Amino acid sequence: MFNFRKLVVAGALLLSVSTPALAAKDLVVGVPDNLTGLDPHNVNDTLSQSASRLILQGLFGFDKDMKLVPVLAESYEANPDATEFTIRLRKNVKFHDGTPFNAQAVKINFERLANPENRLSRASLVNMVSQFTVVDDSTIKLTLKEPFGAMINNLAHPGAMIHSPAALEKYGKEVNRNPVGTGPYKFVSWQADTLKVAKNENYWKQGLPKIDSVTLRSVPENGSRLAMLQAGEAQFIYPLPPEMMSVAEKSPKLDIISKPSIVTWYVAMNNMKKPFNDLRVRQALNYAVDKRAYAKIVYNGNMDPMDSVVPPGLPFYAKQGEWPYDVAKAKELLKEAGYPDGFETEIFASNSTTSIRAMQFLQQQLAQVNVKLKVTPLEAGVAAQKIWGVSKPEDTTVQLYYGGWSASTGDTDWQLRPLLFGESFPPKMFNVAYFSNPDADAGIKAGIATADNEKRAEAYKKAQDAAWTNAPWIYLGVERLLAAKSKSLSGAYYLPDRGILLEEADFN
Repeated sequence: MFNFRKLVVAGALLLSVSTPALAAKDLVVGVPDNLTGLDPHNVNDTLSQSASRLILQGLFGFDKDMKLVPVLAESYEANPDATEFTIRLRKNVKFHDGTPFNAQAVKINFERLANPENRLSRASLVNMVSQFTVVDDSTIKLTLKEPFGAMINNLAHPGAMIHSPAALEKYGKEVNRNPVGTGPYKFVSWQADTLKVAKNENYWKQGLPKIDSVTLRSVPENGSRLAMLQAGEAQFIYPLPPEMMSVAEKSPKLDIISKPSIVTWYVAMNNMKKPFNDLRVRQALNYAVDKRAYAKIVYNGNMDPMDSVVPPGLPFYAKQGEWPYDVAKAKELLKEAGYPDGFETEIFASNSTTSIRAMQFLQQQLAQVNVKLKVTPLEAGVAAQKIWGVSKPEDTTVQLYYGGWSASTGDTDWQLRPLLFGESFPPKMFNVAYFSNPDADAGIKAGIATADNEKRAEAYKKAQDAAWTNAPWIYLGVERLLAAKSKSLSGAYYLPDRGILLEEADFN
């Protein structure tokens, strides 16, 4: 007798053997440091911000060229004085936990961020706002204490991204390890050196994401990061070690990304501690370091010497010149300052290969003027606490700090105010030079207080002039960004501020 059931079962078995399921699209990204957290309201590093950006979104953001674009907002209006901003929000968006995104969610997040009792490191993004008003479900109004022309740029910073209010209530401070947003990917897990996120099947942008999962894997050693990419264990790495660029270029399976940036590298000198409270010492150390040799040895030439505290890629940049390499001048200034035989000091930086190489280079350079430099690399979490987490300036152990900075709002305000304003000492912000100068402060305050671009340019020039002359940093360079990816990967972007965008990532 003909058995239809057996035929159907056999056919199903045959089909299952001959038509395998589609392989999952899993993207692995090799990065140089460990993450410090996944609460963008309270992280200080671009890497952790980029990781958070996979999961959470803000009202505004940036495209691959750092041009400001609406994200969870649709549009905004500002009054002529730039003291009121009315923002219309995108409708029918849900958080990963199924709760609605609306104006009340924005209000809860921004009030949390602005509240000084929460001591969140990105509070300065919104602390100029006196009131957050829910007009209706899809409209919120921000009333400012005084004019502020960079308000929308501040809201585009990753630090102003929006958590699910339900997650904030459920997890409290532990939202740092349990983020719930509206982004293209949902949080899966975060262990010491590995973050994994999975596709948000209900993402509000149709057709995205195309990748099933993204894994960020911390690989501080430069050679190991490139080896991962060459072996196919990663499909994107950044930064590409500059000394290994020629090796990567020879691989037929890899694409090299090389582009200008707004990333400045410098050594902050603690202006409140001896001997760095003496301007002549700070000037001497600027003369003692060969900036072009630094660019060549540490970055394989992929860097230009700084000629202002603001990089050329930001608005209101005002060129100052350069601190030339002059060992004799450096020795003369140290002698005048009472240090004819030099002194001993210590420098902190991250524990990545490139940062260690930079500190060793500085150690050799400063030895020429009898400054003995102790090199101390720090793991990301330790650095966050030791450098940014102190409660009072007098408690800090920072003498010298080697680091990089990018103004992730795309505005000069975020280059000057967090780093060189007298009211921006840690833990409030990131002025680890503990630099306070009346002319620089006046320029920064004047730039904050107007939306007039001509007045902002004048004010920020004054601030740049004062900071350059008073040398709170050893000014090193503006980086040229390098990354590498598999040729099969598209839609993965490296931004001028060192952030990454993976929303459109796909394999060809």
